[in-house]
Amino acid sequence: MDSLIGKYIGYISGIRRYSERTCDIYHESLLEFARYVHGTETGDISPEDLVPQVIRGYEVHLLEDKKMVPRTVNLHMSVLSGFCRYLLKQGILQSNPVKSVTRPKMEKRLPEFFRKESMEEYFRQTEYYASEDSLFLSPDSRHNRHMYGKRLDRAIIATLYATGLRRSELIGLRTGSVDFSRKTITVKGKGDKMREIPAVPSLLKEISLYLRSVELMVGGDRTPDSPLFVTFSGKALYPGYVDRAIKSELGEIGSITGRKSPHVLRHTLATELLDEGTGLNAIKELLGHSSLAATQVYTHNTIGRLKKVYESAHPRARKNGGKNGD
Repeated sequence: MDSLIGKYIGYISGIRRYSERTCDIYHESLLEFARYVHGTETGDISPEDLVPQVIRGYEVHLLEDKKMVPRTVNLHMSVLSGFCRYLLKQGILQSNPVKSVTRPKMEKRLPEFFRKESMEEYFRQTEYYASEDSLFLSPDSRHNRHMYGKRLDRAIIATLYATGLRRSELIGLRTGSVDFSRKTITVKGKGDKMREIPAVPSLLKEISLYLRSVELMVGGDRTPDSPLFVTFSGKALYPGYVDRAIKSELGEIGSITGRKSPHVLRHTLATELLDEGTGLNAIKELLGHSSLAATQVYTHNTIGRLKKVYESAHPRARKNGGKNGD
């Protein structure tokens, strides 16, 4: 890749270790800017293109012509800013022009989460699929294939809900990642940073029974480096499978509405831990956040819930402050 865009994508892929999906998003975003500047479908970005006036016009183009919401426009501007920071390090630019362009204001969006009661309902309804009673023997049976899928889907949700893992982290788990004696799971997070998180006994039992299902139904030579979660055909999980499993499983629970995704399960764990008095630093380490600011967003959920409880239960709130200031 000889173009500046190509070199930058190679840098974030090979040096910064960004995921393939993230690199694709960054690449397309930079090509969008190049198309705006040069009016062609293919092209590169030159240092001469990166001036505040052009970038400001690009921002207006995204908002007014492309009809993008402020949040999406800000993502495009962040990608462009990262590209400029790279050019600064290479000595190609003398300053970052994106910094002088005012970003569109965004409405603050609180992290979504599932109610604890709803998750408990899900685990009650699917308890059979995580029990020894549902173990099976014949890999040729269509029924057994169905049962294996249900056990796998529940194990995915149980793991995400109990650990707060990102989707990519879940897919990256290996059989050797789970230490049953120490009750821990070793996770490779963003930037290949390793962290060790505790695993509750109920999760360890579920994973153990799931692994027995793998031995019975999938077979093959399993090593500590084998993927922890695999499909019925023995292949490692992929993002689409995880997303579909969560939508399908949680879609059966009437009290669970709205978006159903791995990230919402991650938000749910963080919110519940905060409600139970867990410190922000402990949650930060568990989730693998690089800064405390990323964790503090969950405090807004807790405060919002507290306000609702106050407004519905406190006598003065119900009476709009009471009569005559009482």
